[in-house]
Amino acid sequence: MSNYEILYWKKYTLSIEEAVAYFRIGGGKLRKLVSENPNAEYLLWNGNRVQIKRERFVDTLSAI
Repeated sequence: MSNYEILYWKKYTLSIEEAVAYFRIGGGKLRKLVSENPNAEYLLWNGNRVQIKRERFVDTLSAI
């Protein structure tokens, strides 16, 4: 781990790859959730790249 790397549980947003490691959900499943819900409150779009808002995604998962 480099000196500039931030731990997943301290980050505000996660990439798909980071979310796969953090939530232990498959990449295909996360990509499917993103494609089916592109305007979900737990997503942040930067151009065509998606970031998952960690805390809001946790709240969404706990509500299911």
